[in-house]
Amino acid sequence: MSPHFDEMREIAETYCRLIEDATEINSEWLREMAVLLPQLHAAISALGKPKTLKSHTLMPDMDARFEMYAKLHRLLGERDGYWMEFDVVHESQTMSGSLADDLTDIYCELKQGLKILEEEPKRVLQDWITGYNVHWGQHLIDAERHLYTLGARNSI
Repeated sequence: MSPHFDEMREIAETYCRLIEDATEINSEWLREMAVLLPQLHAAISALGKPKTLKSHTLMPDMDARFEMYAKLHRLLGERDGYWMEFDVVHESQTMSGSLADDLTDIYCELKQGLKILEEEPKRVLQDWITGYNVHWGQHLIDAERHLYTLGARNSI
């Protein structure tokens, strides 16, 4: 096991609790998330590279995933959407980036790992590393970028 695994587990637990306990997304919540995401990024990066880039096995319950996304999307309101760097703005086009989607995908991967952590810690370690490299790492970067932009525009 990686010596950094305990730190990753603690940050994953904190992240999941912050998401689960959200009943209102205000400036304080957004600032807390903006501080937590770089810590998560550092923790997962410290775990190293995956042994292989096989697909990961931590699959979320899609109904629960949709419910979490819908909740976060509603709570974020106007702060949810953002333009991706490849978006070309056309009349009546909506923004393709979604902070709710980013936070939900990260949450689902971390939560699935936490659920089986006691029984299969090595599987969780490898799946978190692989999942980060093939899927939720991009969501993490996009969420960090969007929260930075909101902060720079005094929208937090």
